[in-house]
Amino acid sequence: MPEGHTLRRLADDLTAAFAGRAVRVSSPQGRFATEAAQLDGSTVVGADSAGKHLFVDLDHDRFVHVHLGLIGAFDVHAEVEEVPAPVGAVRLRLVTVPDAGSDKRGTAYADLRGAILCDLVGPARRDEILGRLGPDPLRSDAEPDLAWRRISRSPRPIGDLLMDQKVLAGVGNVYRAEVLFRHRIHPLRPGNTLRVGQWRSIWADLVGLMAEGVRANRIDTVRPEHLPEAMGRAPRQDDHGGEVYVYRRTGMPCHVCGSTVRTGELVGRNIFWCPRCQPTFRSRAVQSASKDAGASGGAQT
Repeated sequence: MPEGHTLRRLADDLTAAFAGRAVRVSSPQGRFATEAAQLDGSTVVGADSAGKHLFVDLDHDRFVHVHLGLIGAFDVHAEVEEVPAPVGAVRLRLVTVPDAGSDKRGTAYADLRGAILCDLVGPARRDEILGRLGPDPLRSDAEPDLAWRRISRSPRPIGDLLMDQKVLAGVGNVYRAEVLFRHRIHPLRPGNTLRVGQWRSIWADLVGLMAEGVRANRIDTVRPEHLPEAMGRAPRQDDHGGEVYVYRRTGMPCHVCGSTVRTGELVGRNIFWCPRCQPTFRSRAVQSASKDAGASGGAQT
């Protein structure tokens, strides 16, 4: 499933291609035909994203709410000479209306396919959807303390909490695995055992990593000293692209310590970690009890 950086880049691309322009709106597939007819001839105000949700803002306070799901794609084509006939199951098509005025941008079109959600909503429904989401590291209005309050009170594994969109919006399996590795935190560690300083470091790291993901259009998480050219190793070969530490590297050596990367399952999704760089969490109470037991055993012998 696309992670938050993909939706943010898509929102930026849609805004660049369509903002301030009238559009023809259609649904070649037919599943959005009624709504498309209502929107045809509208002017696009812009597009925005929150977590894994996309909103295309049209005049008169109307929004097309899109969730791509696992296989969805919204292909944006700017400044084309000719708009081709739709190919495949295109649920929503936007095409700019020729403008004889000062806008010198060429014709643009965008096709939405395979999304699990494509709805026409008003401001109240949009606000309701946004209100259910946790803070998004890519939004300037995000409040990371909201996520911290939920994490610090929960015994659920931090690896589970980071993927809960009600706790933190936009983080998927790749960013989850990688940010926990970068901060030496085991994915099964209970959220309420983290310190606030650890959370703030995780948040700041996500802000930087995901912003870079928007810029590069892929996820890269390794530090300069662990890049292929620095380590003298072959680049990663994976259809997800990008250089990572543990995501989908099961059985391979850790770039930092050489230990074998492990995998498991958490709430129906794979988790990845290095057993040396991310040791199993043991609370101070457990550590103290272990020391006491050891001392007691030693005294008896």
